[in-house]
Amino acid sequence: GTLMPEQEAKLRPTVLSIAGSDPTGGAGIQADLKTMTSIGVYGAAAITCLTVQNGSGVSMIEPLSPELVTRQVQAVLSDYRVSQIKIGMVGNLEIARAIGRVLQNFQGQVIYDPVLSASSGQILSRLDAPEQLHESLIGQVSVLTPNREELAWISGLPVTNWDQAVSAARTILARHSISKSGLLQGVIIKGGHLNNESPEINDLLIRPDKDPLRDSRPRRGNKELHGTGCTYASALSSYLALGHDLTEAFHLAGAYMDQVIQASLNQRISRRSGYTPLLHHLG
Repeated sequence: GTLMPEQEAKLRPTVLSIAGSDPTGGAGIQADLKTMTSIGVYGAAAITCLTVQNGSGVSMIEPLSPELVTRQVQAVLSDYRVSQIKIGMVGNLEIARAIGRVLQNFQGQVIYDPVLSASSGQILSRLDAPEQLHESLIGQVSVLTPNREELAWISGLPVTNWDQAVSAARTILARHSISKSGLLQGVIIKGGHLNNESPEINDLLIRPDKDPLRDSRPRRGNKELHGTGCTYASALSSYLALGHDLTEAFHLAGAYMDQVIQASLNQRISRRSGYTPLLHHLG
């Protein structure tokens, strides 16, 4: 039976990840679910693509049918009180459009980590043009969490330093305030790749009509980390689900990343030296 609104409100919130699968467990929905579990929220996952990947990169991507993606999402939304949806790797334009349609009436927050490439630099989502992606998906997004390349791709502007990053984010926010939805509450620029020489990682939160907020943490170790983008967006979604506002969730997600990265650097999981997945349970 269906629940009355007051009973519905008593259901614990669920965070749904819509993303690709990573068989190594380091990124994608596997990383998302581990992140959510370690932070203490209930995680569900709808898979967009199966991938074959490990420390040497992504060797195969098999997108699922848009209908199969849609039906997975509907199955979760009809049974669980989903407060946040985290979108990662979409895979292709048809899937992006299908997700856009199925989320049309979704009332919660959508956190979109626009996966263009894995940390290894492999292109994971060759969508035809950012405008099409923008129309099908970004119109429903509450928080966008791009890295430097993804920000440049979506904004169509060069992003080589902080000032350019801020103005690219502002351009995206302005595009939304005039669009019919205007749901976009903020753009978080993940700073890990903005200046690789810097001893610090600086994330920036850009919101409409507010000064940029910065979250800084030391850059730890020189290993290549796997799954940081997926993990960050899932941590942010989890803290939002626990009732924190965007500013608090932004700082908490940064602290979570720092803790997990620090714990992961001392462990050998992969045979490949100089490369490590994140150990979310140590976060």
